[in-house]
Amino acid sequence: MAMDWPISEVARMSGVTARALRHYDEIGLLPPARIGSNGHRYYEEHQLLLLQQILVLRALDVGLPEIGRVLADQVETVEALRGHHRRLLAERDRLDTLAATVSRTIAELEQSRKDGTAINRPENLFEGVQPSRYEENLRDFPGLAEEAGRRAATMTPDETEAGQRERTALMIRLAEHMAAGAPADAQPVRTEIEGQYRALTALHPVSADEFRAIGRSCVDNEQWRAAYEAIAPGLAAYQRAAIDAYAATVLA
Repeated sequence: MAMDWPISEVARMSGVTARALRHYDEIGLLPPARIGSNGHRYYEEHQLLLLQQILVLRALDVGLPEIGRVLADQVETVEALRGHHRRLLAERDRLDTLAATVSRTIAELEQSRKDGTAINRPENLFEGVQPSRYEENLRDFPGLAEEAGRRAATMTPDETEAGQRERTALMIRLAEHMAAGAPADAQPVRTEIEGQYRALTALHPVSADEFRAIGRSCVDNEQWRAAYEAIAPGLAAYQRAAIDAYAATVLA
Protein backbone atom coordinates (compact mmCIF):
# COMPACT_ATOMS: atom_id res chain seq x y z
CA MET A 1 0.00 0.00 0.00
CA ALA A 2 1.33 3.44 -0.95
CA MET A 3 2.40 5.63 1.91
CA ASP A 4 0.34 8.76 2.50
CA TRP A 5 0.46 11.81 4.71
CA PRO A 6 -2.37 13.80 6.34
CA ILE A 7 -2.88 17.40 5.34
CA SER A 8 -1.36 18.64 8.60
CA GLU A 9 1.90 16.79 7.89
CA VAL A 10 2.01 18.02 4.29
CA ALA A 11 1.49 21.57 5.57
CA ARG A 12 4.37 21.12 8.01
CA MET A 13 6.73 19.67 5.39
CA SER A 14 5.97 22.16 2.64
CA GLY A 15 5.30 25.34 4.58
CA VAL A 16 1.96 25.68 2.76
CA THR A 17 -0.95 26.24 5.11
CA ALA A 18 -3.69 23.64 5.36
CA ARG A 19 -6.10 26.35 4.24
CA ALA A 20 -4.11 26.88 1.04
CA LEU A 21 -3.98 23.13 0.42
CA ARG A 22 -7.76 22.95 0.79
CA HIS A 23 -8.07 25.85 -1.64
CA TYR A 24 -5.86 24.03 -4.16
CA ASP A 25 -8.22 21.08 -3.84
CA GLU A 26 -11.34 23.22 -4.24
CA ILE A 27 -10.10 24.77 -7.51
CA GLY A 28 -9.02 21.39 -8.86
CA LEU A 29 -5.31 22.17 -8.78
CA LEU A 30 -4.24 19.60 -6.19
CA PRO A 31 -6.89 17.06 -5.13
CA PRO A 32 -5.73 14.74 -2.32
CA ALA A 33 -5.10 11.06 -2.97
CA ARG A 34 -8.02 10.23 -0.71
CA ILE A 35 -10.28 11.62 1.97
CA GLY A 36 -10.42 9.52 5.13
CA SER A 37 -13.51 8.48 7.04
CA ASN A 38 -12.70 11.33 9.42
CA GLY A 39 -13.02 13.80 6.52
CA HIS A 40 -9.30 14.60 6.51
CA ARG A 41 -7.33 14.88 3.27
CA TYR A 42 -4.42 12.49 2.67
CA TYR A 43 -1.64 12.91 0.11
CA GLU A 44 0.65 10.38 -1.56
CA GLU A 45 4.01 10.84 -3.28
CA HIS A 46 2.38 11.88 -6.56
CA GLN A 47 0.55 14.76 -4.86
CA LEU A 48 3.73 15.85 -3.09
CA LEU A 49 5.53 16.03 -6.44
CA LEU A 50 2.67 18.08 -7.89
CA LEU A 51 2.79 20.39 -4.88
CA GLN A 52 6.51 20.88 -5.45
CA GLN A 53 5.81 21.88 -9.05
CA ILE A 54 3.11 24.29 -7.93
CA LEU A 55 5.48 25.94 -5.45
CA VAL A 56 8.26 26.17 -8.04
CA LEU A 57 5.93 27.88 -10.49
CA ARG A 58 4.57 30.19 -7.77
CA ALA A 59 8.17 31.14 -6.97
CA LEU A 60 8.45 32.14 -10.63
CA ASP A 61 5.36 34.37 -10.17
CA VAL A 62 3.13 32.17 -12.32
CA GLY A 63 -0.55 32.63 -11.43
CA LEU A 64 -2.73 29.74 -10.28
CA PRO A 65 -4.84 29.64 -13.47
CA GLU A 66 -1.70 29.36 -15.61
CA ILE A 67 -0.26 26.73 -13.25
CA GLY A 68 -3.43 24.72 -13.73
CA ARG A 69 -2.94 24.83 -17.49
CA VAL A 70 0.72 23.86 -17.16
CA LEU A 71 -0.08 20.86 -14.96
CA ALA A 72 -2.96 19.79 -17.21
CA ASP A 73 -0.62 19.65 -20.21
CA GLN A 74 1.98 17.50 -18.47
CA VAL A 75 2.16 13.73 -18.82
CA GLU A 76 5.51 12.83 -17.28
CA THR A 77 6.78 14.15 -13.95
CA VAL A 78 10.53 13.95 -14.60
CA GLU A 79 10.25 15.75 -17.95
CA ALA A 80 8.05 18.40 -16.35
CA LEU A 81 10.64 18.93 -13.62
CA ARG A 82 13.34 19.29 -16.27
CA GLY A 83 11.26 22.06 -17.82
CA HIS A 84 10.85 23.80 -14.45
CA HIS A 85 14.58 23.40 -13.86
CA ARG A 86 15.33 25.12 -17.16
CA ARG A 87 13.01 27.97 -16.21
CA LEU A 88 14.68 28.34 -12.83
CA LEU A 89 18.14 28.43 -14.41
CA ALA A 90 16.96 31.01 -16.93
CA GLU A 91 15.44 33.10 -14.13
CA ARG A 92 18.66 32.78 -12.11
CA ASP A 93 20.68 33.96 -15.10
CA ARG A 94 18.27 36.86 -15.65
CA LEU A 95 18.49 37.93 -12.01
CA ASP A 96 22.29 37.55 -12.02
CA THR A 97 22.46 39.82 -15.07
CA LEU A 98 20.08 42.31 -13.49
CA ALA A 99 22.04 42.32 -10.22
CA ALA A 100 25.30 42.85 -12.13
CA THR A 101 23.73 45.73 -14.08
CA VAL A 102 22.57 47.47 -10.90
CA SER A 103 25.91 46.86 -9.19
CA ARG A 104 27.82 48.27 -12.16
CA THR A 105 25.49 51.28 -12.29
CA ILE A 106 26.11 52.01 -8.60
CA ALA A 107 29.87 51.85 -9.16
CA GLU A 108 29.71 54.07 -12.26
CA LEU A 109 27.48 56.63 -10.55
CA GLU A 110 29.82 56.82 -7.56
CA GLN A 111 32.80 57.26 -9.88
CA SER A 112 31.10 59.82 -12.12
CA ARG A 113 30.05 61.91 -9.13
CA LYS A 114 33.58 61.77 -7.80
CA ASP A 115 35.14 62.75 -11.15
CA GLY A 116 32.36 65.02 -12.35
CA THR A 117 32.01 62.99 -15.55
CA ALA A 118 29.14 61.26 -17.32
CA ILE A 119 28.48 57.52 -17.17
CA ASN A 120 30.98 55.80 -19.45
CA ARG A 121 28.67 53.48 -21.41
CA PRO A 122 24.99 54.38 -20.93
CA GLU A 123 23.83 51.37 -22.99
CA ASN A 124 25.02 49.17 -20.12
CA LEU A 125 22.22 50.60 -17.99
CA PHE A 126 19.73 48.47 -19.87
CA GLU A 127 21.41 45.06 -19.86
CA GLY A 128 18.92 42.53 -18.55
CA VAL A 129 16.07 44.99 -18.14
CA GLN A 130 14.75 45.42 -21.68
CA PRO A 131 10.99 44.84 -21.83
CA SER A 132 9.77 41.83 -23.78
CA ARG A 133 8.13 42.47 -27.11
CA TYR A 134 4.38 43.15 -26.99
CA GLU A 135 3.52 40.42 -29.48
CA GLU A 136 5.39 37.79 -27.43
CA ASN A 137 3.01 38.41 -24.53
CA LEU A 138 0.05 37.62 -26.80
CA ARG A 139 1.22 34.01 -27.18
CA ASP A 140 -1.95 32.70 -25.50
CA PHE A 141 -4.00 34.36 -28.27
CA PRO A 142 -2.60 32.88 -31.51
CA GLY A 143 -4.57 35.00 -33.99
CA LEU A 144 -3.61 38.26 -32.30
CA ALA A 145 -0.02 37.14 -31.72
CA GLU A 146 0.47 36.19 -35.36
CA GLU A 147 -0.90 39.47 -36.70
CA ALA A 148 0.94 41.57 -34.08
CA GLY A 149 4.16 39.75 -34.94
CA ARG A 150 3.62 40.28 -38.67
CA ARG A 151 3.06 44.00 -38.19
CA ALA A 152 5.95 44.34 -35.75
CA ALA A 153 8.28 42.87 -38.38
CA THR A 154 7.44 45.76 -40.75
CA MET A 155 7.62 48.57 -38.19
CA THR A 156 10.52 50.97 -37.91
CA PRO A 157 12.26 51.40 -34.52
CA ASP A 158 10.54 54.78 -34.15
CA GLU A 159 7.12 53.22 -34.78
CA THR A 160 7.83 50.44 -32.27
CA GLU A 161 8.92 52.96 -29.66
CA ALA A 162 5.81 55.06 -30.32
CA GLY A 163 3.61 52.01 -29.76
CA GLN A 164 5.36 51.27 -26.47
CA ARG A 165 4.93 54.90 -25.37
CA GLU A 166 1.23 54.81 -26.18
CA ARG A 167 0.69 51.58 -24.21
CA THR A 168 2.58 53.08 -21.27
CA ALA A 169 0.54 56.28 -21.52
CA LEU A 170 -2.67 54.26 -21.46
CA MET A 171 -1.56 52.42 -18.31
CA ILE A 172 -0.73 55.76 -16.69
CA ARG A 173 -4.16 57.16 -17.57
CA LEU A 174 -5.80 54.08 -16.05
CA ALA A 175 -3.64 54.47 -12.95
CA GLU A 176 -4.82 58.08 -12.63
CA HIS A 177 -8.46 56.97 -12.81
CA MET A 178 -7.76 54.29 -10.19
CA ALA A 179 -5.99 56.77 -7.91
CA ALA A 180 -8.97 59.14 -8.25
CA GLY A 181 -11.25 56.37 -7.00
CA ALA A 182 -13.10 55.84 -10.29
CA PRO A 183 -14.93 52.49 -10.40
CA ALA A 184 -13.75 50.08 -13.08
CA ASP A 185 -17.05 50.58 -14.94
CA ALA A 186 -16.92 54.41 -14.88
CA GLN A 187 -17.34 56.12 -18.25
CA PRO A 188 -13.78 57.59 -18.45
CA VAL A 189 -12.37 54.13 -17.75
CA ARG A 190 -14.73 52.57 -20.29
CA THR A 191 -13.46 55.03 -22.90
CA GLU A 192 -9.88 53.87 -22.33
CA ILE A 193 -10.89 50.21 -22.51
CA GLU A 194 -12.86 50.83 -25.69
CA GLY A 195 -9.68 52.23 -27.24
CA GLN A 196 -7.85 49.06 -26.26
CA TYR A 197 -10.57 46.86 -27.69
CA ARG A 198 -10.63 48.73 -31.00
CA ALA A 199 -6.84 48.48 -31.26
CA LEU A 200 -7.03 44.71 -30.75
CA THR A 201 -9.88 44.19 -33.21
CA ALA A 202 -7.92 46.19 -35.78
CA LEU A 203 -5.40 43.33 -35.60
CA HIS A 204 -7.80 40.38 -35.39
CA PRO A 205 -11.43 39.72 -34.40
CA VAL A 206 -11.77 39.47 -30.60
CA SER A 207 -14.86 37.99 -28.94
CA ALA A 208 -16.16 39.07 -25.54
CA ASP A 209 -14.78 35.89 -23.97
CA GLU A 210 -11.39 36.42 -25.58
CA PHE A 211 -11.31 40.01 -24.36
CA ARG A 212 -12.08 38.80 -20.83
CA ALA A 213 -9.26 36.26 -21.17
CA ILE A 214 -6.90 39.07 -22.16
CA GLY A 215 -8.05 40.93 -19.04
CA ARG A 216 -7.25 37.90 -16.90
CA SER A 217 -3.82 37.73 -18.50
CA CYS A 218 -3.08 41.21 -17.16
CA VAL A 219 -2.97 39.51 -13.76
CA ASP A 220 -1.97 35.93 -14.64
CA ASN A 221 0.81 36.72 -17.15
CA GLU A 222 3.83 37.58 -15.02
CA GLN A 223 5.33 40.01 -17.56
CA TRP A 224 2.08 41.87 -18.11
CA ARG A 225 1.39 42.01 -14.37
CA ALA A 226 4.90 43.31 -13.64
CA ALA A 227 4.44 46.05 -16.24
CA TYR A 228 1.14 47.19 -14.72
CA GLU A 229 2.37 46.95 -11.12
CA ALA A 230 5.45 48.99 -12.02
CA ILE A 231 3.07 51.85 -12.87
CA ALA A 232 0.88 51.48 -9.75
CA PRO A 233 0.20 48.65 -7.28
CA GLY A 234 -3.18 47.08 -8.00
CA LEU A 235 -3.32 48.36 -11.59
CA ALA A 236 -3.28 44.88 -13.15
CA ALA A 237 -6.41 43.86 -11.23
CA TYR A 238 -8.03 47.23 -12.04
CA GLN A 239 -7.40 46.68 -15.76
CA ARG A 240 -8.91 43.18 -15.53
CA ALA A 241 -11.98 44.52 -13.75
CA ALA A 242 -12.37 47.30 -16.31
CA ILE A 243 -12.24 44.81 -19.18
CA ASP A 244 -14.77 42.57 -17.42
CA ALA A 245 -17.10 45.54 -16.98
CA TYR A 246 -16.71 46.61 -20.62
CA ALA A 247 -17.33 43.08 -21.90
CA ALA A 248 -20.42 42.71 -19.73
CA THR A 249 -22.01 46.04 -20.67
CA VAL A 250 -20.83 46.71 -24.23
CA LEU A 251 -19.96 43.34 -25.74
CA ALA A 252 -22.68 41.26 -24.10
